Amino acid sequence: MASPLSLSTFASHRILSLNPPPLSRSLLFVKTKLPSSRTVSRDLRMRLHSQPRNYGDKELVPSSIDSKLDTLEAGSKNLEKLVATVLILAQVWSPLPLFGLDSAYISPAEAVLYSPDTKVPRSGELALRRAIPANPNMKTIQASLEDISYLLRIPQRKPYGTMESNVKKALKVAIDDKDSILASIPADLRDKGLELYASLVDGKGGLQALIESIRYQDPDKVSIRLASSLDTVAEMELLQASGLSFLLPQQYLNYPRLAGRGTVEITIEKADGSTFQAEAGGDQRKSATIQVVIDGYSAPLTAGNFAKLVTSGAYDGTKLNTVNQAVITEDGSGKVESVSVPLEVMPSGQFEPLYRTPLSVQDGELPVLPLSVYGAVAMAHSENSEEYSSPYQFFFYLYDKRNSGLGGLSFDEGQFSVFGYTTAGRDILGQIKTGDIIKSAKLIEGQDRLILPAQNNNNSSST
Repeated sequence: MASPLSLSTFASHRILSLNPPPLSRSLLFVKTKLPSSRTVSRDLRMRLHSQPRNYGDKELVPSSIDSKLDTLEAGSKNLEKLVATVLILAQVWSPLPLFGLDSAYISPAEAVLYSPDTKVPRSGELALRRAIPANPNMKTIQASLEDISYLLRIPQRKPYGTMESNVKKALKVAIDDKDSILASIPADLRDKGLELYASLVDGKGGLQALIESIRYQDPDKVSIRLASSLDTVAEMELLQASGLSFLLPQQYLNYPRLAGRGTVEITIEKADGSTFQAEAGGDQRKSATIQVVIDGYSAPLTAGNFAKLVTSGAYDGTKLNTVNQAVITEDGSGKVESVSVPLEVMPSGQFEPLYRTPLSVQDGELPVLPLSVYGAVAMAHSENSEEYSSPYQFFFYLYDKRNSGLGGLSFDEGQFSVFGYTTAGRDILGQIKTGDIIKSAKLIEGQDRLILPAQNNNNSSST
């Protein structure tokens, strides 16, 4: 089987050259407006347009700026470069046709790959929180608070006024839409919901306390209380999300599935007699434990199949191999009965996963559960088809921004079924060596959400 990070699918990134030779051919990748058909959209790719007009030995820019050409030719090279840069920026952001092309205005949402600061989740906790299918009012509160996380990264003069406005917006939604928020929680969980609501609004780590920290302009306290508020938001959203928010396709109803969240505890043992490096204040040890939260909201079939294998003891004693930016299990599909689950990816902004269809990142498609997070957990591809996942092999992705493309995205983003993230013991992943062993894997939370059909029909046979 090919390495899961073989870079078999490369994302074609858009390049904008801001320092071309003066008044020479300007290179620009232009994104064509996508049709509604996914089949056609997958065939669209970025095209290189380079069609300057020639007049004698000179290359001219469009007639709308011909009058500026003489001035530029008489000026300095630095001025020429400046104007060339302005022309390219005008091509990107203005609706005026340039070099004979149709307008190619790209909205911020579609141009996600242009920015290296794109707001793709960079931690498993953030990705998992965003994946919860909860009440829209709670999602509004969550988005306002998450923006503060980005504002806190600004060095020196932090925009505390903007932060306070964000929290006040979240607090207003929480108070004004209290009834709607609580009505989304099942009746048997309503008391727990009321307790969490009170904590979110007036608790020690709630929104009122967060506003106070912002007014004192103490970034450390702001960060701590922001994390507390977001944890409470996630707890309330999990109460609201009692199951899947979509119906599975008929042909996949005989697969195991996870209707919600689960937690898997994996104990890894050193095979060569060495030890894992101790955490601060801890002892060195021959074995270490990590925890993985698996997400059935976005990948119910993949997470369900993995949970079933864990409960059957399929991974106990499995050897691990380290490859480029990943720790992958050996192929042990013969150990237990298993099935190949179709590739399952939930696109951002959609309400149900796509099956057997990878995402086209260069066309602006991004997954709800991104691979570009250190400690992401995904299934390897089937040996027979990349439209299916391996029935057994999974890997931990060791994301490294230095080996990523534009926007900090993995070159394999959207190509694998990501179904969870390492939430405890991430420091252990980088210490794993080829030959180390999974001593045990246990499903410690979520057994009640694992649905196992009585029997699998021929549609779920190995692929």
